[in-house]
Amino acid sequence: MKKERGEEKVKEEEKLDKVKSAEDQLDSQTVAVQQCPECGSNRLMRDYERAEIVCMDCGHVIAMKIADRGPEWRAFDDEQRAKRTRVGAPVTLSIHDKGLSTMIDWHDRDVFGKKLSPDQKAQVYRLRKWQRRIRVSDATERNLAYALSEISKISNALNLPKNIVETASLIYRKAVKERLIRGRSIQGVTAAAVYLACRQCKLARTIEEIAYAANISKKEVGRSYRFLVRELGYFVPPLSPTYYVTKFSNQLTMQGKVEEIAHKILKAATQLKLTSGRGPTGIAAAASYIASVLTGERKTQREIAEIAQVTEVTIRNRYKELTERLLFIIEI
Repeated sequence: MKKERGEEKVKEEEKLDKVKSAEDQLDSQTVAVQQCPECGSNRLMRDYERAEIVCMDCGHVIAMKIADRGPEWRAFDDEQRAKRTRVGAPVTLSIHDKGLSTMIDWHDRDVFGKKLSPDQKAQVYRLRKWQRRIRVSDATERNLAYALSEISKISNALNLPKNIVETASLIYRKAVKERLIRGRSIQGVTAAAVYLACRQCKLARTIEEIAYAANISKKEVGRSYRFLVRELGYFVPPLSPTYYVTKFSNQLTMQGKVEEIAHKILKAATQLKLTSGRGPTGIAAAASYIASVLTGERKTQREIAEIAQVTEVTIRNRYKELTERLLFIIEI
């Protein structure tokens, strides 16, 4: 009896494998079919009611019993389609569980909108408590949850885009995987990850700005940044002064013409190799100052120095270098 049952199970499994292989062949056929094998016509029609692909010239049924991969519901407008779609939030690295967890809300209502009874409320409260505890189970997840929230806080304070947050979260996850966090402050490493993400994505943000947003010292951010670059093997290209020009123009509320002329000045200075060995913020501040003078929208050197976080002496030195070499060469 046992042998017969075993043979029956084997036969059933073979039948299931044959059915699956037949379905896979049908799916591959529907993807590969581009013309009719009988008449060679390319005018093919998919009959959704009969689940067939039919040639419109000769009527030959090319494929049949095609599985419908679409949803089982119908929608007649965009509002219905938005309500009936069953998808969750996209996977994100800025949450410790990548956004794949579930949450029990605090409305204390069932699916029909009715209020829960006191016994049900107590039960849901216990479920909610254990759900919150289970989400963060071990020390690594607790570390990630706290650190990624710190990255989000710094990014919100600096109005950084989403790609910076995702890149910084990935950098921190790599540091945790390599066990580089032990013995270092989470605030310092998260701030360094944000600064490294800004450098990789070519977004002009200084260490001073990130240290101020993270409420730690610039020295600690710089130390953690150098440590991450060395241990993780990142190559960080130097930022071009052109990235700072746009930032300074926005903060000083200057016209677009000023920014355009500043970009022309920097382009010519780069061709003459006047920017090599110079700090990008200083040369960008000097180019913005020259452009503001040429367009008549005068900004003082002190105003630009405060925005660029450099000294007025630096701006004057770069200003002299650029005026001596450039203004007789480029056409503005």
